[in-house]
Amino acid sequence: MRLDRALVYLRFARTRSIARQMIEKRALRINRRRVERVSEHVAIGDVLTFMAGSQVRIVEVLALPDRRASPTLARACYRELDRSSDRSLEQALDRQG
Repeated sequence: MRLDRALVYLRFARTRSIARQMIEKRALRINRRRVERVSEHVAIGDVLTFMAGSQVRIVEVLALPDRRASPTLARACYRELDRSSDRSLEQALDRQG
């Protein structure tokens, strides 16, 4: 799934244009790799790192919804990874290969 669409469906951005701005500012990473294109693909198991306000958020994608759903359903599609527990972050990234 395209990254800009995934950000909207997972409710990290309200619109695709806002998602595009996040990506174009180069403020987003997939599996520690800086994202350079809006059309970049995101898959189940990918770890997204991005700024949300003044906070850095690190999330693992557990599922990709078919459309923008309620906040509760969207939260079920990802898992927050805590920076203080680098072990869980490393494990999630190790699954990527």
